[in-house]
Amino acid sequence: MSGQWGESPARGDDAPGALTDGGAAGGAVPPPRTGGRAEARRAAQGRGGPGNGGPAKAGPHRGGTAAPGTSPAGTSPAGASPAGGRAAARASRKPKRNVKKIAAWSAAGALVLIAGTGGAIYWKLNGNIKSFGKDGVAAERPPEAAADANGNKPVNILLIGSDSRGKGNADLGGGEDGGARSDTTILLHVYADHKHAVGISFPRDTLVTLPKCKQANGQWTKEHVGKFNEAFSTGGSETGNPACTQNAVEKITGIFVNHTIVVDFQGFAAMTKAVDGVDICLPEDIYEKDLNQKLPKKGDVVLKRGPQKVQGQQALDYVRLRHGIGDGSDIGRMKRQQAFLSSLASKIKKQGLTPTNLLPLADAATKSLTVDEGLGSVDKLMSFGLSLKDIDMHDLKFVTAPWRIRTDEALELVKADADKLWATIKADRTIDGQNATGEQPAEATTPAVAPAAPTTPAAATTAADTANQSIKVGVYNGTVSRGMDGKAAELLKTAKFAATRMGAAMNTKYATTMIEYGTGQRANAEKVAELFPGASVAAGKTAGITVIVGKDFAAANGGTADATATAPGASAAPATPAEPAPLPTSVINDTRSADDNLCEGTTYGSGG
Repeated sequence: MSGQWGESPARGDDAPGALTDGGAAGGAVPPPRTGGRAEARRAAQGRGGPGNGGPAKAGPHRGGTAAPGTSPAGTSPAGASPAGGRAAARASRKPKRNVKKIAAWSAAGALVLIAGTGGAIYWKLNGNIKSFGKDGVAAERPPEAAADANGNKPVNILLIGSDSRGKGNADLGGGEDGGARSDTTILLHVYADHKHAVGISFPRDTLVTLPKCKQANGQWTKEHVGKFNEAFSTGGSETGNPACTQNAVEKITGIFVNHTIVVDFQGFAAMTKAVDGVDICLPEDIYEKDLNQKLPKKGDVVLKRGPQKVQGQQALDYVRLRHGIGDGSDIGRMKRQQAFLSSLASKIKKQGLTPTNLLPLADAATKSLTVDEGLGSVDKLMSFGLSLKDIDMHDLKFVTAPWRIRTDEALELVKADADKLWATIKADRTIDGQNATGEQPAEATTPAVAPAAPTTPAAATTAADTANQSIKVGVYNGTVSRGMDGKAAELLKTAKFAATRMGAAMNTKYATTMIEYGTGQRANAEKVAELFPGASVAAGKTAGITVIVGKDFAAANGGTADATATAPGASAAPATPAEPAPLPTSVINDTRSADDNLCEGTTYGSGG
């Protein structure tokens, strides 16, 4: 392929590709003869001499006089190019030609590796990747998100962790039965601005409506109610059924899945080694019996309490762990998986997305990846990976699809809350209410009405106060005007406060904005109150600081006084349907940021 060292169109022995010839094998260019091609032709008396494609004749000893038809004194080994003339000029220019090639690959991201290795690494990685066809993807699918005027478009990636026992995965703890199951399933939504992303975990034991799916024998199943995890194992294949899981996620959420990636145990373990381990934290020691309930006794400690770095088998044990911590449910395990992925992403970003760092990771990952055809090559995978480089770790969130217990062995989604989450994602709104479509709505540039004016100087005054960055503030909308919590959060962020949680308040009848504070937070609450003229400041029942937006703030920021203030068909009505309903506080409070403390939020329930 083009881009390999020493590869160019054949133009005789003096062509740039001659560096791969005999004497250059060791990396040194053989000593050329003098005079260039013209003298060579004269010495050869036509076409018979070396340098013009003819067979080489035995030359004299170094320093002697050349016989007719042979090379002149000082000649190099047979077949070497002359030093003078155009051939030498081309030879001297050759490294520059390849430098230009390398620069071109660099512009394409990680494909810089190709030029430097003769394509061997590219073909090696490309050969590692397996893909599944489109034949199992449902014919009826949700609409794909359209790009806006600036070309911004969100991307949805379905990440599946397979517990297949194939290819040596059994040695790492694959499923005991035949076939494969999805040990974890996360829908990663990359917002259109490519500066925010959220991963949504699906509990594997959730009862859902499973759509029709194609089996390995070519037959399609019937739509039925079953556990979410059943989708991946449909058909009993050792490699699983990623198309069926994709169909199920689209059926449940109404969100178009652009790409699907499956990673098995071997790939996961290898990736953790490629980055030299991942930091984790556990609230309790984990024993051998916690990993294998069939053991007769507790056994030795395999994962210690507190912060530590794990890789390979230990990393796999951590993300698969259920017992010995919390209530032993899959919910706690998902929390640890989210914490682990946060730590892994943070480490990769910290190390830098350079070819040197990406190559071992890419080699490890591609050996155990199964992807859809749209990601079935190294350049496509690398291009997608590099497109995520601008996501700050605080803006990479993880949340679990809203659930509740249905039976002793099954869960179900809380439909009202789940529908709000899907709507939020489809509207490209972040969990904390930011507009991440890549373009701001027109109303964002509309001047605020008079009462909002006092907030501007206060925001400007506190914006430079870096101490505000350590003050975390929860923001809740205490009015019927949609989006007020988001606007309040933006005001706080302008002043460098950390707006960590957002949502609807318990009631929507707050006439004025309320600032509540926990123990030792009064001074910080008063600093926050400077942004909300007329707000009340009072001690609250929870730790930290909470802002509950009232009608005074809503009125100053384009909201309505009450639910009936804007009649259907009035000028303000068209903007309202575009905004998704506020997420419930239960969903917001369950959200994890990739930069959260590793030792927090890694378990669920009690006992175990």
